[in-house]
Amino acid sequence: MSKPLTDQEKRKQISVRGLAGVENVADLKINFNRHLHFTLVKDRNVATKRDYYFALAHTVRDHLVGRWIRTQQHYYEKDPKRVYYLSLEFYMGRTLQNTMVNLALENACDEAIYQLGLDMEELQDMEEDAGLGNGGLGRLAACFLDSMATLGLAAYGYGIRYEFGIFNQKVVNGWQVEEADDWLRYGNPWEKARPEYMRPVHFYGRVEHNPDGVKWVDTQVILALPYDTPVPGYRNNIVNTMRLWSAKAPCEFHLKDFNVGGYIQAVLDKNLAENISRVLYPNDNFFEGKELRLKQEYFVVAATLQDIIRRFKASKFGSTEVVRMDLTTLPDKVAIQLNDTHPALAIPELMRILMDDEKLSWDTAWDITVRTCAYTNHTVLPEALERWPVDLFQNLLPRHLEITYEINQRHLERISALYPGDHDRLRRMSLIEECGQKKINMAHLCIVGSHAVNGVAQIHSDIIKDTVFKDFYDVDPQKFQNKTNGITPRRWLVMCNPGLAEVIAERIGEDYIRDLSQLKSLLKFVDDDAFIRDIAKVKQENKMKFAVLLEEQCKVKINPNSMFDVHVKRIHEYKRQLLNCLHIITLYNRIKKEPNKAWTPRTIMIGGKAAPGYHTAKMIIKLITAIGEVVNNDSVVGDRLKVIFLENYRVTLAEKVIPAADLSEQISTAGTEASGTGNMKFMLNGALTIGTMDGANVEMAEEVGEENLFIFGMRVKDVEALDKKGYDAMEYYNRIPELKQVIDQISGGFFSPGEPDQFKDIVKMLMRHDRFKVFADYEDYIKCQEKVSALYKNTKEWTKMVIHNIAGCGKFSSDRTIAQYAREIWGMEPSLEKIAAPDDPRSGSV
Repeated sequence: MSKPLTDQEKRKQISVRGLAGVENVADLKINFNRHLHFTLVKDRNVATKRDYYFALAHTVRDHLVGRWIRTQQHYYEKDPKRVYYLSLEFYMGRTLQNTMVNLALENACDEAIYQLGLDMEELQDMEEDAGLGNGGLGRLAACFLDSMATLGLAAYGYGIRYEFGIFNQKVVNGWQVEEADDWLRYGNPWEKARPEYMRPVHFYGRVEHNPDGVKWVDTQVILALPYDTPVPGYRNNIVNTMRLWSAKAPCEFHLKDFNVGGYIQAVLDKNLAENISRVLYPNDNFFEGKELRLKQEYFVVAATLQDIIRRFKASKFGSTEVVRMDLTTLPDKVAIQLNDTHPALAIPELMRILMDDEKLSWDTAWDITVRTCAYTNHTVLPEALERWPVDLFQNLLPRHLEITYEINQRHLERISALYPGDHDRLRRMSLIEECGQKKINMAHLCIVGSHAVNGVAQIHSDIIKDTVFKDFYDVDPQKFQNKTNGITPRRWLVMCNPGLAEVIAERIGEDYIRDLSQLKSLLKFVDDDAFIRDIAKVKQENKMKFAVLLEEQCKVKINPNSMFDVHVKRIHEYKRQLLNCLHIITLYNRIKKEPNKAWTPRTIMIGGKAAPGYHTAKMIIKLITAIGEVVNNDSVVGDRLKVIFLENYRVTLAEKVIPAADLSEQISTAGTEASGTGNMKFMLNGALTIGTMDGANVEMAEEVGEENLFIFGMRVKDVEALDKKGYDAMEYYNRIPELKQVIDQISGGFFSPGEPDQFKDIVKMLMRHDRFKVFADYEDYIKCQEKVSALYKNTKEWTKMVIHNIAGCGKFSSDRTIAQYAREIWGMEPSLEKIAAPDDPRSGSV
């Protein structure tokens, strides 16, 4: 019998990882040793694993730099329209492997590292995640950067270089504990500081109105220092830029104070200024109106707009060294996409620049601003909408407040003319909310100041038009669009699941990686026994690998033949991790009641971070871990049911757990999850979905047929009907015996014997004021889970359903999403053309 292949031998056989030519491998080894010696100043006999990682990162980065410079040169000469994606979050994860995939270097690097006697996976594990995001919104921005480069768009991601990203989560005695994410501690080999493009950003001060114009004076200045990270497209030699700003105190910062002996204190106070880029606010779908956060929002916007206008003025546009001075053509050359309302200040800031600095009239400036900006809405949850107190604004950004008031006045005059005497409509549509403390509604500012407003899945875009922003839709229906989210198949298939990517490529070739719609060709193999076997085998291998990881890292032994039932996302009441908990306890009670029945074994994994100030979410984590304590230590249950809380869920853990999942839990209350993107990642990686008709689940069901998903629960119209009637949790509790038993166990201390009323707050919430109606979907969810268990017993039928799902994934590529943004919002045309590689003497495209 032949010896099983090692991981390295297996990887070598995967063609989607690129060719490992002998010369290529030899060059990589030379460069690796050169970096170890000259960049890191290390000898092989004292080098650590981290040194080897940095040497490899620099070696791979060398392959990016020539392409990066050439791409930017190409843009400078061709002067295309450029798109600027403004986001307070870019949840990038690790960069090394993604870069190797996109440059087709994976097998060559693997072979070189192997020949040097090192282990590739060990080196990759030295890299810190760039965790500059909370969840979906930040990860979407990262996928979009990958797609914009792959589609040859002249695109720039602009954000903040947080010194501390999303906190690392530890679970101690079942409770979440946060620790700072010091991701830059050892340096970041992928970024390049650009001090030559440093920009001043102004705060506070006052406004002077003079005959010769308006001046914002006596301001406090902070410098914005840019750091550039290369963003490679997939095998097209294009490398775009993500530019993140870091806050620096100016040299003269308060140092005049040192005359009176305060020199040391003055230098120490520089820290205060630099706090702006210190830490990411860890809230997902929740607005916290803190001054530091408003400073962050203005900081990124002010620095970015200066950069955009500098680049616009300096571009060649086919003539000699003339610079563009006429700002009226800005919308022909610049598109600005606002990722949620966080960068909304771009609208008044652009107006300020055009009027105060460039001396344009209001009407001209407004026309330019609206034609340049577009806004993506990410949520309809009221607690997530940004509403900034006017007095905070007045103090921090007095000129922007004046401009916002003027925008509002002109907007309300227009509405008044359209609806004479309709004062309630004026109140609803105002940018300024007058009830109680005066607040600026940032979503209203974005809608009025943009030429396009989009939701992120069809159902979400419809909800926006029908409810939250209906008044605005009524007056400007042409502004409202849908752009269903997508994910990049490079990271979320080729990189994280090479086995599956290869099985697919063996049947339909490799082109699907840049055109995911080609996956529909897999439908002709849905009854092919060899293909069914291959798909099931890859899944089983991924499960074994993840089981080993869990055993190493969490010290838990799990049954790799059990169904891996996975629920990973931020912990939030609307995402209904509690509904999953009720199912777990129900299943546990059933097994205890009939221990001799042939139960489908399950390993239920729940993971995600709770915002540090979100008490209920933290209690939910404690409940999950408490249920695990009871279930996992019950000998009657054995390995037929295990409950695992996945600690510190992040991009890198997602890349490991998603390929191993059998069942994907997407169970938010209908009408609350704008889109979801985890749902798409699981579908692409061969898991089946149990979910409500919410977000993109609706379109997933449309693409593959509802019979190929496990859909349950209320639809949006049912939720609305229940709201009208009044949701009464007690009614379900009294009517459904199994539900009553579960709730009584939680409230009676069955899962917290040392502290019987530990979970009383959760029970009280579920029984008295559950906005997300967990009990209303309980019965249908349990029934649906029974169907899941039954199908899982039939491996062949289960796998055929998986193939239907993979084949229907094409729509959910971020390449499709970005092509739609480009054509329908930005007025740009995507292209799959390659540009010449830097070592190719020919110029232009090939």
